[in-house]
Amino acid sequence: MITRPNVKLNLGLRVLGKRPDGYHDLETVFYPCDAFSDTLEIITGDDYSRTSASLFARYSPSETVQGIEEDGSVMVTIARRGGVDWDPLKDLTVKAVRLLAERFKLPALKIFLEKTSPVGAGLGGGSADGAFALRMVNEICALGLPEADLAALAARLGSDCAFFVYNRPMLGTGRGEIMTPVDLDLSAYEVRVVVPEGIVVSTAEAYRGVRPHRDGESVLEVVSRPVAEWRERLVNDFETSVFALHPALAEIKGALYEEGALYAAMSGSGSALYGIFGRESGAECG
Repeated sequence: MITRPNVKLNLGLRVLGKRPDGYHDLETVFYPCDAFSDTLEIITGDDYSRTSASLFARYSPSETVQGIEEDGSVMVTIARRGGVDWDPLKDLTVKAVRLLAERFKLPALKIFLEKTSPVGAGLGGGSADGAFALRMVNEICALGLPEADLAALAARLGSDCAFFVYNRPMLGTGRGEIMTPVDLDLSAYEVRVVVPEGIVVSTAEAYRGVRPHRDGESVLEVVSRPVAEWRERLVNDFETSVFALHPALAEIKGALYEEGALYAAMSGSGSALYGIFGRESGAECG
């Protein structure tokens, strides 16, 4: 089975307060975006792979890594331009398989991942890979888990992973893992996503400078308004501290408005920014 995990946008992101477990209570609307996508194939051990040959043909040896679990239960191959700088056995796709293996007897599986979505940009590409892997193994192995159960497992992989199980507009609360459907359709607009080169914002760095608060309109209240009214109302609480550390990001946001965006913001706590325009140009999301 082959899928193409997409990324997400955060429409607003409010940090409401610190929790006893060390996380923060958040409020955001997750929205699926096709500006970037990976290619993920998962097969049982004796099935034929349709992607492995092309991956090895199109990427140099230094851009492809492979890992095999000691018991042979999972083999993972990851290809990425510029190389893969993480242990493939620690990839969220492998962690997803391990979660399912705790409850079910799975056949030996092979994972092939072509990583083209930006890493560390706040678009959730890695989270999407993990959640899509859960969905795929559930189908391949006929496990019969409903979305709610898959989302609960995905939340163990990461706070925004549960969103990608549903992959439709969702209000994220709690630490971001509690999902509530949102009636929101941006298909009448064009969305342009900008990922600046050379700027990486770590989650720890972003949280160090944020000031939790509960005042102001909720994200859900704001996104219920026309997009043209979001500019002064829909906030990402990470922007203040992150823009202070990386002024170039504030300049990109300003440039999006100068180019005619109805709304522009940073997505999540990472470096990617997006602008929502009237239907003119850009990568479509939704």
